[in-house]
Amino acid sequence: MNRSEREAAVRRIMEAAVAPVPPELGADAVRRGERLLRHRRLVRRVLWLLACVAVVAFAVWAADAHPWVEPPSQTTPPITGW
Repeated sequence: MNRSEREAAVRRIMEAAVAPVPPELGADAVRRGERLLRHRRLVRRVLWLLACVAVVAFAVWAADAHPWVEPPSQTTPPITGW
């Protein structure tokens, strides 16, 4: 089947009588779309909340642990009695 035959076949299919769309289909699609948007909005808010909690937890840990300070050396004993 060459390109022109395929195009003709597609045109015949598209011009053929289309089954009527049920009247409640549009309303169902709107309800489903609104539900999906609400769900995505809820998920996005929960993820933002978790990110904020993680930032606060990291800040509290960093303030307590001071990871930027070098720990004291444990390889040589301190010199006393000089």
